[in-house]
Amino acid sequence: MFATSIRRTIGHRGRAFYGTRPKSLKETLCDVIPKQQERVKMVRAEYGEKTLGNVTVDMAYGGMRGIKGLIYETSLLDPEEGIRFRGLTIPQCQERLPSAPGGEEPLPEGLFWLLLTGEIPTKEQVKMLSEDWAARAKVPIHVWDIIDRCPNTMHPMTQLCVAVNAMQTESSFARAYHEGISKNLYWEYAFEDANDLIARLPLVAAKIYRNVFKDGKIGEIDSKLDWSANFCKLLGFEHPEFVELMRLYLSIHSDHEGGNVSAHATQLVGSALSDPYLSFAAGMNGLAGPLHGLANQEVLRWTLKLQEDVGDNPSDEKIKEYIWNTLNNGQVVPGFGHAVLRKTDPRYICQREFALKHLPNDKLFKLVSQLYNIVPNVLTEHGKTKNPWPNVDAHSGVLLQYYGLKEQDFYTVLFGVSRSLGVLSGLIWNRALGFPIERPKSLTTESIIEKFQLKK
Repeated sequence: MFATSIRRTIGHRGRAFYGTRPKSLKETLCDVIPKQQERVKMVRAEYGEKTLGNVTVDMAYGGMRGIKGLIYETSLLDPEEGIRFRGLTIPQCQERLPSAPGGEEPLPEGLFWLLLTGEIPTKEQVKMLSEDWAARAKVPIHVWDIIDRCPNTMHPMTQLCVAVNAMQTESSFARAYHEGISKNLYWEYAFEDANDLIARLPLVAAKIYRNVFKDGKIGEIDSKLDWSANFCKLLGFEHPEFVELMRLYLSIHSDHEGGNVSAHATQLVGSALSDPYLSFAAGMNGLAGPLHGLANQEVLRWTLKLQEDVGDNPSDEKIKEYIWNTLNNGQVVPGFGHAVLRKTDPRYICQREFALKHLPNDKLFKLVSQLYNIVPNVLTEHGKTKNPWPNVDAHSGVLLQYYGLKEQDFYTVLFGVSRSLGVLSGLIWNRALGFPIERPKSLTTESIIEKFQLKK
Protein backbone atom coordinates (compact mmCIF):
# COMPACT_ATOMS: atom_id res chain seq x y z
CA MET A 1 0.00 0.00 0.00
CA PHE A 2 2.87 2.34 0.90
CA ALA A 3 4.69 1.80 -2.40
CA THR A 4 1.47 2.07 -4.41
CA SER A 5 0.45 5.36 -2.84
CA ILE A 6 3.87 6.83 -3.49
CA ARG A 7 4.04 5.58 -7.06
CA ARG A 8 0.99 7.61 -7.93
CA THR A 9 2.83 10.78 -7.02
CA ILE A 10 6.18 10.16 -8.64
CA GLY A 11 7.90 9.96 -11.98
CA HIS A 12 9.61 13.04 -13.36
CA ARG A 13 8.36 15.71 -10.98
CA GLY A 14 5.03 13.99 -10.36
CA ARG A 15 4.08 11.97 -13.44
CA ALA A 16 2.53 8.61 -12.65
CA PHE A 17 3.87 5.41 -14.24
CA TYR A 18 1.60 4.01 -16.93
CA GLY A 19 2.08 2.08 -20.14
CA THR A 20 5.18 0.09 -21.07
CA ARG A 21 7.95 2.67 -20.81
CA PRO A 22 10.89 1.67 -18.59
CA LYS A 23 10.53 2.39 -14.89
CA SER A 24 12.32 5.50 -13.70
CA LEU A 25 14.87 5.36 -10.90
CA LYS A 26 12.36 6.61 -8.34
CA GLU A 27 9.72 4.14 -9.44
CA THR A 28 12.24 1.32 -9.17
CA LEU A 29 13.27 2.53 -5.73
CA CYS A 30 9.64 2.57 -4.62
CA ASP A 31 9.52 -1.16 -5.35
CA VAL A 32 12.81 -1.86 -3.59
CA ILE A 33 12.41 0.15 -0.38
CA PRO A 34 9.45 -1.72 1.21
CA LYS A 35 11.23 -5.04 0.66
CA GLN A 36 14.39 -3.77 2.32
CA GLN A 37 12.42 -2.23 5.19
CA GLU A 38 10.91 -5.64 5.91
CA ARG A 39 14.32 -7.29 5.57
CA VAL A 40 15.84 -4.91 8.13
CA LYS A 41 12.96 -5.55 10.53
CA MET A 42 13.59 -9.28 10.22
CA VAL A 43 17.34 -8.92 10.78
CA ARG A 44 16.83 -6.78 13.88
CA ALA A 45 14.18 -9.10 15.27
CA GLU A 46 16.28 -12.24 14.75
CA TYR A 47 19.81 -10.97 15.29
CA GLY A 48 19.37 -7.74 17.25
CA GLU A 49 21.07 -9.10 20.38
CA LYS A 50 24.00 -10.66 18.51
CA THR A 51 27.48 -9.20 18.97
CA LEU A 52 29.24 -7.83 15.89
CA GLY A 53 32.68 -7.50 17.48
CA ASN A 54 34.72 -6.43 20.47
CA VAL A 55 36.02 -2.90 21.00
CA THR A 56 39.47 -2.50 22.51
CA VAL A 57 41.03 0.51 24.19
CA ASP A 58 43.44 0.80 21.24
CA MET A 59 40.48 1.05 18.87
CA ALA A 60 38.99 3.86 20.94
CA TYR A 61 42.27 5.79 20.86
CA GLY A 62 43.05 4.82 17.26
CA GLY A 63 40.26 6.60 15.43
CA MET A 64 37.72 3.76 15.96
CA ARG A 65 39.54 1.81 13.24
CA GLY A 66 38.04 -1.62 12.78
CA ILE A 67 35.03 -1.03 15.01
CA LYS A 68 31.92 -2.56 13.45
CA GLY A 69 29.32 0.04 14.33
CA LEU A 70 27.62 1.28 11.15
CA ILE A 71 25.09 0.05 8.63
CA TYR A 72 25.78 1.32 5.11
CA GLU A 73 23.87 -0.49 2.40
CA THR A 74 25.44 0.59 -0.88
CA SER A 75 28.96 -0.86 -0.78
CA LEU A 76 31.23 -3.08 1.27
CA LEU A 77 35.03 -3.09 1.46
CA ASP A 78 36.77 -6.41 1.93
CA PRO A 79 40.43 -6.26 3.06
CA GLU A 80 41.48 -8.92 0.57
CA GLU A 81 38.99 -8.49 -2.24
CA GLY A 82 38.50 -4.73 -2.35
CA ILE A 83 35.34 -2.72 -2.89
CA ARG A 84 32.06 -4.26 -3.99
CA PHE A 85 29.21 -2.04 -5.13
CA ARG A 86 26.01 -3.87 -4.14
CA GLY A 87 27.96 -7.11 -4.34
CA LEU A 88 29.66 -6.40 -7.68
CA THR A 89 33.41 -5.93 -8.08
CA ILE A 90 34.81 -3.13 -10.24
CA PRO A 91 35.51 -5.50 -13.18
CA GLN A 92 31.95 -6.81 -12.91
CA CYS A 93 30.61 -3.25 -12.94
CA GLN A 94 32.72 -2.49 -16.00
CA GLU A 95 31.30 -5.54 -17.71
CA ARG A 96 27.65 -5.31 -16.71
CA LEU A 97 26.75 -1.63 -16.32
CA PRO A 98 25.65 0.26 -19.45
CA SER A 99 28.26 2.31 -21.27
CA ALA A 100 27.92 5.23 -23.66
CA PRO A 101 27.46 4.50 -27.39
CA GLY A 102 30.89 3.57 -28.70
CA GLY A 103 32.36 3.56 -25.18
CA GLU A 104 33.54 0.80 -22.88
CA GLU A 105 33.61 2.29 -19.38
CA PRO A 106 30.51 2.23 -17.14
CA LEU A 107 28.33 5.31 -17.02
CA PRO A 108 28.15 6.79 -13.48
CA GLU A 109 24.38 7.11 -13.90
CA GLY A 110 24.21 3.32 -14.08
CA LEU A 111 26.35 2.95 -10.98
CA PHE A 112 24.12 5.39 -9.07
CA TRP A 113 21.12 3.29 -10.09
CA LEU A 114 22.91 0.16 -8.86
CA LEU A 115 23.88 1.77 -5.56
CA LEU A 116 20.33 2.90 -4.90
CA THR A 117 18.36 -0.13 -6.04
CA GLY A 118 20.78 -3.05 -6.10
CA GLU A 119 19.70 -3.64 -9.70
CA ILE A 120 21.50 -3.30 -13.04
CA PRO A 121 19.64 -0.69 -15.11
CA THR A 122 18.94 -0.98 -18.81
CA LYS A 123 20.47 1.40 -21.33
CA GLU A 124 17.07 3.04 -21.66
CA GLN A 125 16.82 3.61 -17.92
CA VAL A 126 20.31 5.10 -17.80
CA LYS A 127 19.41 7.39 -20.68
CA MET A 128 16.30 8.49 -18.77
CA LEU A 129 18.42 9.28 -15.73
CA SER A 130 20.92 11.26 -17.82
CA GLU A 131 18.07 13.32 -19.25
CA ASP A 132 16.55 13.79 -15.78
CA TRP A 133 19.82 15.10 -14.38
CA ALA A 134 20.27 17.41 -17.36
CA ALA A 135 16.77 18.82 -16.69
CA ARG A 136 17.57 19.33 -12.99
CA ALA A 137 20.88 21.13 -13.62
CA LYS A 138 19.83 24.66 -12.75
CA VAL A 139 22.11 26.52 -10.34
CA PRO A 140 20.57 29.49 -8.47
CA ILE A 141 21.93 32.92 -9.39
CA HIS A 142 23.08 33.63 -5.83
CA VAL A 143 25.34 30.57 -5.97
CA TRP A 144 27.06 31.88 -9.11
CA ASP A 145 27.50 35.22 -7.36
CA ILE A 146 29.08 33.58 -4.33
CA ILE A 147 31.48 31.52 -6.44
CA ASP A 148 32.49 34.61 -8.42
CA ARG A 149 33.22 36.45 -5.18
CA CYS A 150 35.61 33.75 -3.97
CA PRO A 151 39.25 34.80 -4.43
CA ASN A 152 41.30 32.64 -6.77
CA THR A 153 43.61 31.97 -3.85
CA MET A 154 40.82 30.07 -2.06
CA HIS A 155 41.31 26.32 -2.53
CA PRO A 156 38.83 24.81 -5.01
CA MET A 157 37.59 22.39 -2.34
CA THR A 158 36.80 25.27 -0.01
CA GLN A 159 34.86 26.92 -2.83
CA LEU A 160 32.96 23.67 -3.49
CA CYS A 161 31.92 23.43 0.16
CA VAL A 162 30.81 27.07 0.16
CA ALA A 163 28.78 26.56 -3.02
CA VAL A 164 27.07 23.39 -1.78
CA ASN A 165 26.07 25.11 1.44
CA ALA A 166 24.76 28.06 -0.58
CA MET A 167 22.56 25.73 -2.66
CA GLN A 168 20.81 24.60 0.51
CA THR A 169 18.20 27.28 -0.20
CA GLU A 170 16.84 24.83 -2.80
CA SER A 171 16.33 21.93 -0.41
CA SER A 172 13.03 20.11 -0.86
CA PHE A 173 13.72 18.11 2.31
CA ALA A 174 14.22 21.22 4.46
CA ARG A 175 10.99 22.79 3.19
CA ALA A 176 8.98 19.58 3.59
CA TYR A 177 10.30 18.96 7.11
CA HIS A 178 9.36 22.53 8.07
CA GLU A 179 5.84 21.81 6.82
CA GLY A 180 5.62 18.70 8.99
CA ILE A 181 5.65 15.76 6.55
CA SER A 182 5.36 12.13 7.65
CA LYS A 183 8.59 10.27 8.44
CA ASN A 184 7.59 7.69 5.84
CA LEU A 185 8.10 10.34 3.15
CA TYR A 186 11.50 11.62 4.30
CA TRP A 187 13.31 9.47 1.75
CA GLU A 188 11.34 10.95 -1.16
CA TYR A 189 12.49 14.47 -0.41
CA ALA A 190 16.03 13.29 0.29
CA PHE A 191 15.87 11.59 -3.12
CA GLU A 192 14.84 14.83 -4.83
CA ASP A 193 17.58 16.82 -3.10
CA ALA A 194 20.20 14.19 -3.89
CA ASN A 195 19.35 14.09 -7.58
CA ASP A 196 19.17 17.88 -7.83
CA LEU A 197 22.54 18.19 -6.12
CA ILE A 198 24.22 15.53 -8.26
CA ALA A 199 22.83 17.21 -11.38
CA ARG A 200 24.19 20.62 -10.38
CA LEU A 201 27.64 19.57 -9.19
CA PRO A 202 29.28 19.43 -12.66
CA LEU A 203 28.20 23.03 -13.29
CA VAL A 204 29.42 24.23 -9.90
CA ALA A 205 32.71 22.32 -10.09
CA ALA A 206 33.37 23.46 -13.66
CA LYS A 207 32.68 27.09 -12.74
CA ILE A 208 35.20 26.85 -9.90
CA TYR A 209 37.77 25.33 -12.25
CA ARG A 210 37.21 27.94 -14.96
CA ASN A 211 37.32 30.78 -12.44
CA VAL A 212 40.53 29.68 -10.75
CA PHE A 213 42.52 28.34 -13.69
CA LYS A 214 40.94 29.65 -16.92
CA ASP A 215 38.76 32.51 -18.16
CA GLY A 216 35.78 32.03 -15.83
CA LYS A 217 33.41 31.10 -18.66
CA ILE A 218 31.48 27.85 -18.91
CA GLY A 219 28.96 26.56 -21.41
CA GLU A 220 25.56 25.02 -20.80
CA ILE A 221 24.33 21.52 -20.08
CA ASP A 222 23.54 19.54 -23.24
CA SER A 223 20.49 17.34 -22.67
CA LYS A 224 21.79 14.88 -25.28
CA LEU A 225 25.00 14.16 -23.37
CA ASP A 226 25.53 11.92 -20.37
CA TRP A 227 26.58 13.31 -16.98
CA SER A 228 30.31 12.72 -17.46
CA ALA A 229 30.38 14.06 -21.02
CA ASN A 230 28.61 17.22 -19.89
CA PHE A 231 31.09 17.65 -17.05
CA CYS A 232 34.04 17.28 -19.42
CA LYS A 233 32.51 19.76 -21.86
CA LEU A 234 31.97 22.30 -19.08
CA LEU A 235 35.57 21.89 -17.92
CA GLY A 236 36.79 22.37 -21.49
CA PHE A 237 38.01 18.79 -22.14
CA GLU A 238 36.13 16.99 -24.90
CA HIS A 239 38.69 14.44 -26.14
CA PRO A 240 36.79 11.11 -26.37
CA GLU A 241 39.46 9.28 -24.38
CA PHE A 242 39.32 11.85 -21.58
CA VAL A 243 35.53 11.55 -21.46
CA GLU A 244 35.88 7.77 -21.14
CA LEU A 245 38.48 8.27 -18.40
CA MET A 246 36.11 10.57 -16.54
CA ARG A 247 33.29 8.00 -16.76
CA LEU A 248 35.63 5.46 -15.19
CA TYR A 249 37.01 7.94 -12.63
CA LEU A 250 33.58 9.15 -11.50
CA SER A 251 32.38 5.56 -11.14
CA ILE A 252 35.27 4.06 -9.17
CA HIS A 253 35.64 7.00 -6.75
CA SER A 254 31.93 7.05 -5.93
CA ASP A 255 31.75 4.89 -2.82
CA HIS A 256 34.02 3.01 -0.41
CA GLU A 257 31.66 1.71 2.29
CA GLY A 258 30.48 3.90 5.14
CA GLY A 259 33.40 4.27 7.52
CA ASN A 260 35.61 6.62 5.51
CA VAL A 261 35.55 10.28 6.52
CA SER A 262 33.47 11.70 3.65
CA ALA A 263 30.85 8.94 3.83
CA HIS A 264 30.62 8.90 7.60
CA ALA A 265 30.56 12.69 7.92
CA THR A 266 27.69 12.84 5.41
CA GLN A 267 25.72 10.15 7.23
CA LEU A 268 26.50 11.57 10.68
CA VAL A 269 25.28 15.07 9.84
CA GLY A 270 22.33 13.60 7.94
CA SER A 271 21.35 11.60 11.03
CA ALA A 272 20.44 14.90 12.68
CA LEU A 273 17.97 15.32 9.78
CA SER A 274 20.14 18.00 8.24
CA ASP A 275 19.15 18.08 4.58
CA PRO A 276 21.32 16.47 1.86
CA TYR A 277 22.98 19.78 0.95
CA LEU A 278 24.24 20.40 4.48
CA SER A 279 25.14 16.74 4.93
CA PHE A 280 27.08 16.52 1.67
CA ALA A 281 28.91 19.77 2.46
CA ALA A 282 30.07 18.16 5.71
CA GLY A 283 31.34 15.17 3.78
CA MET A 284 33.22 17.43 1.39
CA ASN A 285 34.90 19.26 4.26
CA GLY A 286 36.17 15.85 5.36
CA LEU A 287 37.22 14.86 1.85
CA ALA A 288 39.33 18.03 1.68
CA GLY A 289 41.71 16.66 4.34
CA PRO A 290 45.20 15.46 3.30
CA LEU A 291 44.58 12.05 4.90
CA HIS A 292 41.50 11.54 2.71
CA GLY A 293 40.63 13.04 -0.67
CA LEU A 294 43.45 15.57 -0.79
CA ALA A 295 45.89 12.65 -0.90
CA ASN A 296 45.56 12.33 -4.69
CA GLN A 297 47.19 15.67 -5.35
CA GLU A 298 49.83 14.99 -2.68
CA VAL A 299 50.75 11.72 -4.41
CA LEU A 300 51.14 13.41 -7.77
CA ARG A 301 53.32 16.15 -6.34
CA TRP A 302 55.56 13.55 -4.74
CA THR A 303 55.76 11.58 -8.00
CA LEU A 304 56.63 14.67 -10.03
CA LYS A 305 59.34 15.54 -7.49
CA LEU A 306 60.66 12.00 -7.85
CA GLN A 307 60.71 12.39 -11.64
CA GLU A 308 62.55 15.69 -11.30
CA ASP A 309 65.19 14.10 -9.06
CA VAL A 310 65.76 10.78 -10.84
CA GLY A 311 64.96 11.72 -14.44
CA ASP A 312 62.60 10.27 -17.04
CA ASN A 313 64.25 6.85 -17.45
CA PRO A 314 65.76 5.95 -14.09
CA SER A 315 67.07 2.50 -13.27
CA ASP A 316 65.22 0.35 -10.74
CA GLU A 317 68.19 0.68 -8.41
CA LYS A 318 68.04 4.46 -8.54
CA ILE A 319 64.32 4.44 -7.65
CA LYS A 320 64.91 1.92 -4.87
CA GLU A 321 67.61 4.14 -3.42
CA TYR A 322 65.25 7.15 -3.55
CA ILE A 323 62.52 5.18 -1.75
CA TRP A 324 64.90 4.06 1.00
CA ASN A 325 66.12 7.61 1.48
CA THR A 326 62.51 8.75 1.82
CA LEU A 327 61.79 6.12 4.47
CA ASN A 328 65.04 6.66 6.35
CA ASN A 329 64.23 10.37 6.59
CA GLY A 330 61.04 9.48 8.46
CA GLN A 331 58.72 10.20 5.53
CA VAL A 332 56.06 8.00 3.98
CA VAL A 333 55.74 6.91 0.37
CA PRO A 334 52.39 8.46 -0.61
CA GLY A 335 49.93 6.39 -2.58
CA PHE A 336 50.88 3.09 -0.96
CA GLY A 337 48.99 1.42 1.85
CA HIS A 338 45.35 1.65 2.94
CA ALA A 339 43.53 1.66 6.28
CA VAL A 340 41.48 -1.42 5.34
CA LEU A 341 42.80 -3.01 2.13
CA ARG A 342 45.50 -5.66 2.33
CA LYS A 343 46.09 -5.99 -1.42
CA THR A 344 46.47 -3.74 -4.44
CA ASP A 345 43.44 -1.46 -4.65
CA PRO A 346 41.17 -2.65 -7.50
CA ARG A 347 40.58 1.02 -8.30
CA TYR A 348 44.31 1.31 -8.97
CA ILE A 349 44.24 -1.77 -11.20
CA CYS A 350 41.44 -0.54 -13.47
CA GLN A 351 43.19 2.80 -13.91
CA ARG A 352 46.44 0.98 -14.70
CA GLU A 353 44.61 -1.08 -17.33
CA PHE A 354 43.21 2.12 -18.84
CA ALA A 355 46.73 3.56 -19.01
CA LEU A 356 48.17 0.40 -20.54
CA LYS A 357 45.55 0.66 -23.27
CA HIS A 358 45.65 4.40 -23.99
CA LEU A 359 49.02 5.77 -22.85
CA PRO A 360 51.49 2.89 -22.49
CA ASN A 361 54.50 4.99 -23.51
CA ASP A 362 53.85 8.03 -21.33
CA LYS A 363 56.98 8.75 -19.28
CA LEU A 364 55.12 9.50 -16.05
CA PHE A 365 53.05 6.32 -16.39
CA LYS A 366 56.21 4.29 -16.92
CA LEU A 367 57.62 5.78 -13.72
CA VAL A 368 54.41 4.90 -11.84
CA SER A 369 54.70 1.36 -13.22
CA GLN A 370 58.22 1.11 -11.87
CA LEU A 371 56.99 2.24 -8.47
CA TYR A 372 54.28 -0.43 -8.67
CA ASN A 373 56.97 -3.09 -9.12
CA ILE A 374 59.51 -1.69 -6.64
CA VAL A 375 57.82 0.04 -3.70
CA PRO A 376 55.87 -2.96 -2.27
CA ASN A 377 59.09 -4.97 -1.92
CA VAL A 378 60.91 -2.07 -0.25
CA LEU A 379 58.02 -1.45 2.16
CA THR A 380 57.84 -5.15 2.98
CA GLU A 381 61.57 -5.19 3.75
CA HIS A 382 61.15 -1.99 5.77
CA GLY A 383 58.61 -3.87 7.86
CA LYS A 384 56.45 -1.03 9.14
CA THR A 385 53.59 -1.12 6.60
CA LYS A 386 50.78 -3.66 6.87
CA ASN A 387 49.71 -3.09 3.28
CA PRO A 388 52.60 -2.23 0.95
CA TRP A 389 50.42 -2.15 -2.18
CA PRO A 390 49.30 0.94 -4.13
CA ASN A 391 45.92 2.53 -3.54
CA VAL A 392 43.66 4.53 -5.86
CA ASP A 393 45.52 7.81 -5.29
CA ALA A 394 48.75 6.39 -6.69
CA HIS A 395 47.42 6.44 -10.23
CA SER A 396 44.63 8.95 -10.88
CA GLY A 397 46.83 12.04 -11.09
CA VAL A 398 49.02 10.53 -13.82
CA LEU A 399 46.01 9.96 -16.07
CA LEU A 400 44.65 13.47 -15.53
CA GLN A 401 48.07 14.96 -16.25
CA TYR A 402 48.36 13.06 -19.52
CA TYR A 403 45.13 14.52 -20.89
CA GLY A 404 46.02 18.07 -19.87
CA LEU A 405 44.15 18.53 -16.61
CA LYS A 406 47.31 19.50 -14.74
CA GLU A 407 45.85 21.70 -11.98
CA GLN A 408 46.45 19.47 -8.97
CA ASP A 409 44.42 21.58 -6.53
CA PHE A 410 41.31 20.66 -8.52
CA TYR A 411 41.74 16.90 -8.28
CA THR A 412 39.92 16.55 -4.97
CA VAL A 413 36.94 18.43 -6.44
CA LEU A 414 36.72 15.71 -9.10
CA PHE A 415 36.79 13.18 -6.27
CA GLY A 416 33.99 15.11 -4.54
CA VAL A 417 31.76 15.17 -7.61
CA SER A 418 32.18 11.40 -7.85
CA ARG A 419 31.72 10.72 -4.13
CA SER A 420 28.29 12.41 -4.29
CA LEU A 421 26.93 9.29 -5.99
CA GLY A 422 27.79 7.03 -3.09
CA VAL A 423 27.23 9.15 0.00
CA LEU A 424 23.93 10.57 -1.22
CA SER A 425 22.71 7.07 -2.09
CA GLY A 426 23.54 6.06 1.45
CA LEU A 427 21.75 9.10 2.83
CA ILE A 428 18.56 8.28 0.91
CA TRP A 429 18.62 4.78 2.37
CA ASN A 430 19.18 6.11 5.89
CA ARG A 431 15.97 8.10 5.55
CA ALA A 432 14.11 5.17 3.95
CA LEU A 433 15.10 2.86 6.81
CA GLY A 434 14.43 5.48 9.48
CA PHE A 435 17.91 5.45 11.00
CA PRO A 436 18.11 7.52 14.21
CA ILE A 437 20.55 10.26 15.10
CA GLU A 438 24.05 8.90 15.72
CA ARG A 439 25.13 9.25 19.34
CA PRO A 440 27.97 6.88 20.32
CA LYS A 441 29.17 6.85 23.91
CA SER A 442 32.51 8.53 24.63
CA LEU A 443 34.88 7.91 27.54
CA THR A 444 37.67 9.83 29.23
CA THR A 445 41.18 8.47 29.79
CA GLU A 446 40.52 8.63 33.53
CA SER A 447 37.35 6.55 33.18
CA ILE A 448 39.28 3.86 31.31
CA ILE A 449 41.97 3.74 34.02
CA GLU A 450 39.33 3.48 36.73
CA LYS A 451 37.43 0.77 34.86
CA PHE A 452 40.38 -1.57 34.58
CA GLN A 453 41.90 -0.79 37.98
CA LEU A 454 38.67 -1.83 39.63
CA LYS A 455 38.79 -5.16 37.82
CA LYS A 456 42.20 -6.07 39.23
